[in-house]
Amino acid sequence: MKPIYNDIADQLLSLEMELRRLDLWRSEPPPPEALASTEPFCVDTLTLPEWLQFIFIPRMGQLIRAEQPLPHQCGIAPIAEEFFKETGGAGALVELLRAIDTRLQRG
Repeated sequence: MKPIYNDIADQLLSLEMELRRLDLWRSEPPPPEALASTEPFCVDTLTLPEWLQFIFIPRMGQLIRAEQPLPHQCGIAPIAEEFFKETGGAGALVELLRAIDTRLQRG
């Protein structure tokens, strides 16, 4: 397995742990129609933490397990900065997303 797969898998695990630490991890998934949104990041049906938990982490995990090509750009960190601007306290989460963005860009 290529080093990038291990790196991203570790970062996804850290991302899950940080979402749990911030009490943003949901025990129940959203309805299927919310997951079927065609909008970027499902902005019309999910919050950013929900999108990370129910879309991003599972899809990236599938790509890693199948050793499929990973995206070269995600750009999630700027969206997270905007999402958490009002609430604050998510600096570590934003930094994790920035690290994922950077690692994917480096390939």
